[in-house]
Amino acid sequence: MSPKVSIHIDPQKLQGARHRKALTLRELGAAVGIDHNVIWMYEKGRRFPTLRTVRKLATALGIEPVELLKEEDTNP
Repeated sequence: MSPKVSIHIDPQKLQGARHRKALTLRELGAAVGIDHNVIWMYEKGRRFPTLRTVRKLATALGIEPVELLKEEDTNP
């Protein structure tokens, strides 16, 4: 069994996508099979989802998974 790796998403992008779809934390949680408190932690940056969960979130939000990822800081 391979270890679960957390993906560092941008919490603001997740929250923004959820608001654009007019979903509550409970509705998004139900759509992906995750407790709404965990979604809240993702949106606050206190916890990060696995790749599998990022895909589920993106599907429920009607976006591509890459749209939830943090942008690389290219400034020196």
